[in-house]
Amino acid sequence: MAEETAPSMLHVSTSPHIRHNETVPSIMLFVIIALVPSFIASVWFFGIRSIILTLVSILFCVATEWVIVRFLLKKPSTLSDYSAILTGILLAFNLPPDLPLWMAALGGVVAIGIGKMAFGGLGNNFINPALAGRAFLLASYPAAMTTFCPTRQGSINGLAQPIDAISQATPLAAFKESLANGTFQALDFQAAIPNLLTGNVGGCIGETSAIALLIGAAILWYKRIIGFSITMTYIGVVFLLFWIFNGVTSDILSSDALIIATFQIFSGGLMLGALFMATDMVTSPITTKGRIIFGIGCGVLTFLIRKFGGYPEGVSYSILLMNLVVPLIDRYSRPRLYGKVSA
Repeated sequence: MAEETAPSMLHVSTSPHIRHNETVPSIMLFVIIALVPSFIASVWFFGIRSIILTLVSILFCVATEWVIVRFLLKKPSTLSDYSAILTGILLAFNLPPDLPLWMAALGGVVAIGIGKMAFGGLGNNFINPALAGRAFLLASYPAAMTTFCPTRQGSINGLAQPIDAISQATPLAAFKESLANGTFQALDFQAAIPNLLTGNVGGCIGETSAIALLIGAAILWYKRIIGFSITMTYIGVVFLLFWIFNGVTSDILSSDALIIATFQIFSGGLMLGALFMATDMVTSPITTKGRIIFGIGCGVLTFLIRKFGGYPEGVSYSILLMNLVVPLIDRYSRPRLYGKVSA
């Protein structure tokens, strides 16, 4: 009589029940590859300092995770998933070129130690670790984190005819200051848009080149690692709000309104945030509806901070704040259960 085989076990787990052929290490590796064009652009515009800053950030992110996992949690190393390396790169991309290296190291420790491992490691963190590290540094060392230098090829703000009063300001700071002192001329800032596309402006090392970021994002779109819901909604909402509420003209069909809106989406960290930070799988919603809500929230908050806040940027805090409400977004945007009848 043939020997009976035991029935296979039924494995039950909590939702979401999502399956994908890609593994965590392969996804992280593809994101790292997608960031290579931006890294090359950062080296071209900011020199060897960009390489050193990135290496220090990666080193301390990796070391912090290894120490916590091996000596505090006493578990096998998790470095093979490449997530610590990715966090180090993203953190470095959010730092100014001349930031003291010890601050970059401290940011890496906070990003991994508090932003990630304190909540159980990859998959359990509810905020983006790299942005948590940046937010800590910005709150602790605001002067160092907001001191920028011009690129090796051009001026700090990218304007064709720099205004004396704002000649040492980054594009967003120059924009905000010109509105405040009544010297804004849309054509002055239109000339800076090509520099914003290439990256020939001052700013954090990985955020200045919109073209390099879009090239990297194209890789992730092709591999279906990220979608269009968050990125297009986020960028579109910022463009729309600055187009309508531009603070210069009530005629939204004028060239001034379009220049202002275009300038806003290509300047600062919006492209880096929308393409690589807001789309983080762990800290973004699961459903398409939820991702659209998330993108709208990020866009509105970025607009409010840039428009009415004292700080010219707003991407990092916008994404972090929306990270906090992702559980609520997932709860209220989940699809209706099949066959369920409302009472």
